[in-house]
Amino acid sequence: MARFMSRLWCKLESSGRHVPIILNAVLVFSITAEVSYLVLVEAPLEPEQKKTEWSTMWKAMHLFAQYFMLGNITWNASLFVRTNPSIRGVFLGGDTLGQGWRYCYNCETHTPPRCSHCYDCNVCVLRRDHHCVFFGQCVGFHNYRYFLTCLLFMWAGLLYAVVMNAEVFIVILKEGVTFHSVMLLLVPWIMLVSVGFLLVAAFLFFHVILMLRGQTTREWYSTRRPYNLGTLANIRECLGKYWYICWLCPLIPSPLPGDGINFKVTGSLEPVKQRVH
Repeated sequence: MARFMSRLWCKLESSGRHVPIILNAVLVFSITAEVSYLVLVEAPLEPEQKKTEWSTMWKAMHLFAQYFMLGNITWNASLFVRTNPSIRGVFLGGDTLGQGWRYCYNCETHTPPRCSHCYDCNVCVLRRDHHCVFFGQCVGFHNYRYFLTCLLFMWAGLLYAVVMNAEVFIVILKEGVTFHSVMLLLVPWIMLVSVGFLLVAAFLFFHVILMLRGQTTREWYSTRRPYNLGTLANIRECLGKYWYICWLCPLIPSPLPGDGINFKVTGSLEPVKQRVH
């Protein structure tokens, strides 16, 4: 009986890891479907414009922008999950270990600076930032670009949905409010503004600040910034050589300047000792 319960618990635990990914996908596609309905059916145009060429062009432009953002979200999320950020299959160095290296007793190996063990993934991750519960994957050196651009397009998509809901809501108020129209707009409006838009905006803003400062989430709690190379160099460290254009599409190659093992140090790695007066 105990063995059966143990197997059942392991299956529930393994399947439960995919629940956040499924919920996130349902949220993104439901918002896309809702905005598509607003564009195609409840388009915020005057009645005399509904049958004109401008109406078709307006709808085509909105649908292109919407599905461009949806494609970027899904593709970046897919690459983020499929890109391995851990030390598995990585040659960590030779006989000499530099400053900042540590020994991980769980992985039974020496790990480079900014690398730490994730107990959810059960492995050390290069330049580990945090464990993303929405994707069941750690954010590290090799997949940080896809994580950040996925956040960017999620925020842009939510902002686009908020604007579309606001435009349609204004038109409905002018033409007369019905129960169907109110229910159509009330539920997604509350979800987008209070849960989705503000949460993603805050998370994106936080990680943009971290990128500009040359820090990870774990390093944010420290007053030291020993890996700060300057604003442009910090952006290049996260997004790669072609940082100025790679965010438009995940298919644009942008090789990272480092290897996730060796980092340029511009400050002291030792904790700052406070003076006692």
